[in-house]
Amino acid sequence: MWLEADGACRLAPCLYTVTELSHSSPDHAPPATSPVPTEAVALGWQRLKPWLIAAAALLLCLLLAAALHGLAGEVRYDDVMKAIAGTHELDIVLALMATAASYLILSGYDFSALAYAHARVNRGTVLLTSFTAYALSNTIGLGPLTGGAVRTRLYTAAGLKAHQVAQVVVFNAAAFGLGITAFGAVALLWGAPEVAGLVGLPPELLQLGSGLLLVGVGVFLALCRRQRNLQIAGRWRLRLPPAGLAVRQLVISAFELTASAAALWFLLPGERIDLPAFTAFYAIAIVAGIISHVPGGVGVFEAVMLMATRNDVPADSMLAALVLYRGIYYIVPLVAATALVLGWELKSGVGTPIARAATRLSPRLLAALTLVAGLWLIASGVTPFTEDAREMLATLNVPLPLVEASHFLGSVAGLGLLLVARGLFHRLDAAWWAALVLAVVSAVLALPKGIALHEAGLLATLAVLLVVSRKQFDRRSSLLSMRLEPGWLIGLGAVLAGSLWLLFFAYQEVAYTHRLWWQFELDAQAPRSLRALLGVALAGMAYGLWQLLRPPVGQAAAPTTEDLDRAAAIVAANPRADACFALTGDKHLLFSPSGRSFLMYGKQNRSWIALYGPAGDKAEWAELAWRFVEMARTHGGRPAFYQVRPASLPLYLDCGLQAFKLGEHAHIELPGFDLKGAKRANLRSGMNRGEREGLVFEVIEGEALEAALPELRAVSDAWLSRQKTREKGFSVGRFDEDYLRRLPVAVARREGRILAFANLLVTAPAEEAAVDLMRHLPDAPPGTMDFLFAKVLLHLKDRGFQRFALGMAPMAGMAERRHAPRWQRLGRLLYEHGERFYNFRGLRSFKDKFEPVWEPRYLAAPGGVAPLWVLLDLAALIGGGTKGVIGK
Repeated sequence: MWLEADGACRLAPCLYTVTELSHSSPDHAPPATSPVPTEAVALGWQRLKPWLIAAAALLLCLLLAAALHGLAGEVRYDDVMKAIAGTHELDIVLALMATAASYLILSGYDFSALAYAHARVNRGTVLLTSFTAYALSNTIGLGPLTGGAVRTRLYTAAGLKAHQVAQVVVFNAAAFGLGITAFGAVALLWGAPEVAGLVGLPPELLQLGSGLLLVGVGVFLALCRRQRNLQIAGRWRLRLPPAGLAVRQLVISAFELTASAAALWFLLPGERIDLPAFTAFYAIAIVAGIISHVPGGVGVFEAVMLMATRNDVPADSMLAALVLYRGIYYIVPLVAATALVLGWELKSGVGTPIARAATRLSPRLLAALTLVAGLWLIASGVTPFTEDAREMLATLNVPLPLVEASHFLGSVAGLGLLLVARGLFHRLDAAWWAALVLAVVSAVLALPKGIALHEAGLLATLAVLLVVSRKQFDRRSSLLSMRLEPGWLIGLGAVLAGSLWLLFFAYQEVAYTHRLWWQFELDAQAPRSLRALLGVALAGMAYGLWQLLRPPVGQAAAPTTEDLDRAAAIVAANPRADACFALTGDKHLLFSPSGRSFLMYGKQNRSWIALYGPAGDKAEWAELAWRFVEMARTHGGRPAFYQVRPASLPLYLDCGLQAFKLGEHAHIELPGFDLKGAKRANLRSGMNRGEREGLVFEVIEGEALEAALPELRAVSDAWLSRQKTREKGFSVGRFDEDYLRRLPVAVARREGRILAFANLLVTAPAEEAAVDLMRHLPDAPPGTMDFLFAKVLLHLKDRGFQRFALGMAPMAGMAERRHAPRWQRLGRLLYEHGERFYNFRGLRSFKDKFEPVWEPRYLAAPGGVAPLWVLLDLAALIGGGTKGVIGK
């Protein structure tokens, strides 16, 4: 019988790893296959692709930075400020209207994506989701990730399934790419003569290229009309949208790109470049910003627009328009989206899933707004105030020390806002207090600093929004314990480099001398800016060095007996049976400050893998998840959560992780369970045969279990010897007397002798139960394990348990292997060369005989190739090291 061959591993929660594959029975193992060369090439490309993209983006940024520096040398800072001040109020109003129209039209992307995914969502929810997602992604960049996280949270709360949300995110990204291609081609076809002068190519060649692009779009529409699925390279299957939906989306893209281009076009001086040619330049600049991977395309977008329009628009006027455009199209929507989300919270509370999901987005939005405010403060610190501000400061007789101090402290406060923005993203209460204090102080200092009313308005708005969102920052932590990743430190270096360039640009006519550092006059603006930038640089370097040189917080210790006792008390009150795996003693335990919750995890190489997620008080789960992710990243590790349930996915998505489906988990509804019917024939026959053989079922614990431990060990050793395997760990139980003492054990006896046993994973709420170890003597009668298993189910039913967990069927519920997601194909390549192979279909078929309820299980991990390394390290954790992965 199948249960007799490998009962312990089959009925324990199953794992999609090499370790489990090595536990498969030889009778079920498919023939070995050789590596697929194309998969090896794909794996190599997957590793190289991020580096190649980064190198291309860096090269693009360097080329554009050099071009921008050359163009800026022909422009004076005062001329740019005069051009900004001279912009007509009507043009600003028109730009605001075009911005509003653009964001409204952008919601059409989401409506089309929902139609493609065959999903229905309330119109108000779609508008809120679209506006919030685009306001955040336009400012931060990485649209599919930042905007995708917003859509995942809000659309999931609206009732969409995970695959529908994924389709919405992918459709938005693909629709944008198709739209900008089609619209840019039309604009290039129209404005080819103007663009030709920029790129140095004949207009006819550009028109030919744009015509070919339009033909390609036409072919795509024809495919949408003729078929619903497109096979790509024989591996990927793309479900094409209906032709009507594709055409509608192209129209939406055309109107949206026109509106967003018009928002900048209205800010140009009276003699404007023709709109068709301008939109072609605009589309090219947008694409360049996306390719650069720079947040918001800052600098890259400006460089392309300056180069593209240098023959038609004065550089100072173009720079002025670009500065205003950044404020109107990026900052204003971000402020509005943050206020809208917080207003929703004040109006609706947290009574509905949408309201709860929306309010949980406020930390992300406030973190982005804090970043913008910090950049604004640093930029204003290295640039002079206006002549009107100087006259007003002189008229009001503001003391010079106050002007100097406000300028210096305001710049350092800007750096502080950049640093605490990360803490706001992680919802730290200390970061909230720091951001609030810095925003209020900076808003006050903005007045003596240079009568910077716009700056004061932004900071005051930030302070108000922080006060409104106070209860969202509920994670008690110290800012000193926050560790910045290398990416953040590199970002700080880029900010300092950009500020230095802006300083030289603003004061390019001022000759540098050492005396500048000691000049303290109201008109001595260059010295004031030098000192402010020095303060920012010194503070930033000190913080960066402290981050790099501070010692690690230490290694995780093995759980003590006291830790296991604390965990056992939490497990006893937990409704989920899988929490019992914390009692095996081979995993680290992370407790909440209150001690009412814990998280179990293991470490292998750079992977920190939490098993099943937090257990205990649900109110503390988010905090535990965040603490675990930050702890792993502090040590340079990759955090992951293994076998998590769909209901808890938002916890891990909020931590910046991605969900990868592992398979489906089965459980039996015990109240309706019995041994009747054809599908229960084996269990019924095994139980009857066991009774005829004189087998007796018993559940032992306490003193009876203590006395039986030597006999149980003899059964376990005999089973391991016959199976020619060794003990596993982590998500599979092992014979350990301390572990077995904490849980009841079901045994099958004959004439008082124990022939087989199974330890029961049960808790006080009697909601879910499972078995872990199932082992028997070689001379046990045939059908002994069926007898034991049937008796266990009936015993648990009589005890009032509601569910019995059968464990996971790896790969169950997924698409055909050939069309599986890329990470799964690469994962199979890594796992398919073990000594034995896993019987995916056989396991699913066996569990189907119990007519179970199936539920997906996921791996929450960073993107890219990280899931592959996590699964490899997971296999080593379960197998007890690399040797356990290769052998049995």
